[in-house]
Order: sequence, then C-alpha cells, then structure tokens
Amino acid sequence: MARRLILDVDTGTDDAVAIMHAALHPDLELVGITTVNGNVGLAHTTDNTLRVLDVIGRSDVPVHPGLAHPIARRGFPGQKHYERDTDRDMHGTSLPLPEARSKARDVTAVEYLLETLRSATSQLTLVPVGPLSNIATVLAIDPSVVDAVDELVVMGGAHAYGNVTPSAEFNVWADPEAAAVVFAAGFERLTLVPLDATHQALITRGDCEALAALGTPAGAAAADLITRRIDAYRAGGGVSAEDAAPVHDAVCTAYLVRPDIITTRHLHVDVETDGPLTVGRTVIDTRPNATGTPNAHVAFTADPAILVDTLTKTFA
Repeated sequence: MARRLILDVDTGTDDAVAIMHAALHPDLELVGITTVNGNVGLAHTTDNTLRVLDVIGRSDVPVHPGLAHPIARRGFPGQKHYERDTDRDMHGTSLPLPEARSKARDVTAVEYLLETLRSATSQLTLVPVGPLSNIATVLAIDPSVVDAVDELVVMGGAHAYGNVTPSAEFNVWADPEAAAVVFAAGFERLTLVPLDATHQALITRGDCEALAALGTPAGAAAADLITRRIDAYRAGGGVSAEDAAPVHDAVCTAYLVRPDIITTRHLHVDVETDGPLTVGRTVIDTRPNATGTPNAHVAFTADPAILVDTLTKTFA
C-alpha cells in the first residue's frame, strides 16, 4: 500500500523537486499540498506549486494556500535571505516553468489540514519543508490532530552551522515561534532533516545531465532547477569543492521510500526565539548527559547516491 502524505511547501527549486518525487513515486500517495510564505511570498509559492504539478501531469493533486506571514512576527524578513534575481538567487520569484493552468482550492491550508486529519481513518504522514507556520496554527486550534499523524518529516534546522545566519537555518528562522510549537507538540515520530544531512546529499552537474537525458518532463524540469541551484551556490562560494548543490527538501521525500538515505539520533530539540544573535537556532542536545526528553530523530548524514538513484528511477 502506498504511503499517504501531505506536503507543506514554500515552493522554490528544491521544493519543486520534492513535489515531483512525491507525486510520481509509485510507493507514495500525495493526498494534497499546502503552501506557506517562505522562499517567496505566498502567492508565488502557490503559483510555483501549481506550475510544477501541471508540468508533470498531476494537477489532480489539490493545492491549498496557507499563511502569508509568521504566526507571531510582522515584518520579519522571511523571504529576504539573499538578493532576489541575482546570480546567487537559486529560486527566483517565479520558477522557470510554464505558467500554471490549474487553480488553487478555495479551502485554506489550515482548514484543509484540520478537516483531513480530523476525519482520517488511518494515519497520514506530514512533510513540511518550509516555515512551520501552517502546522503550528493547526496545532494551536486542535492539538489532538497529532494522533492522526504517523510521522512528521521536517526539513529544517541545523546543528553545526546555519545558512541564513551563523546559527540558524532558513525554514526555522523564518518562523521560530511556529517551529517551537511543532517540536513541543508530541508527535508519535518527528524526523528532522537539517542542513547537517542535506549538505552531504549533493547532486552534481553530471547528475543533472543524466536527469535531462531521461527525456521526461520531470527529468528535464529537475535538471534545469538543480542546475540553477548549482550555479547559485557556485556564485556564492559553493558548499563543497564539487560542482554540485544540495536539494534539501528532496531528501525528505526520498527518506519516505528509502529510509536508509539518512542516519539519525533520537535527541531533544528546542528552538531559540529570543536571542538576537541566535534566533531561529535549533538547539540540539547531543551531550552524553542530556537531560531533555528526546523529541526528534535528527539526521546527521545523508547518502547522495541514494538520492540520485530514487530521483532518477522516479523521473524516468
């Protein structure tokens, strides 16, 4: 039986690859997608999501727009972590895909998640790969919906180093209060895939050429989008000596079908919401004598060969 999941996205280039993987893999049933403010504003994350689904012929997947701002902060510069429309901008405002033909649903993300989780007769998997504003809002309205979730797979956070500040990763930094709510919610299983793991699962320019050679819409789109990421990372100094880039969000959907792509440790995770130098930091207690109750299975490694293999087979 296919694993049923809902993606929560702020669709830029890496979200797009994750959407295509979740929508096309035979062992996954993408029940719906909710969008949130993040890489770009809500209108564009929603439009980009529709563009991706249209390109791969999956416009049947419902898309529900969510929160346009963090749950507690106004004017927090969530989508300004790099200059727009420069060589370092790996997302752009609109993805370089044909304009969307399909439309988003009128039911909001929060309404959709509440209704779907409350009425579920079997558990679903939630995979938020953007700021956690939608998920935290749902939990504030009805904390009991955690019982309808078999696993929450979060792309976000960092232990060794951040990307938007020295301390913080973008998704958590963009709505730290929401992230704090989610980590404290008591999900049956919460798997956290931070930068420490995703920066190990690099996709090379050669891998992109192989994806393009598949001759499929998903292969071509993934190749173009990941190549854009590689170019942006190179313009900004790169993440390794290789001509390669991480595709963070796709590691989460790959994990659903290949759990061996990551190795995790069960640890206590909290989120800094006050410190001016550390706001948005995921405080991951790795001490041998840690005192907090473990609340997340935190990935510290990721295998690039497994990521490339599952993307290639799925997009073929």
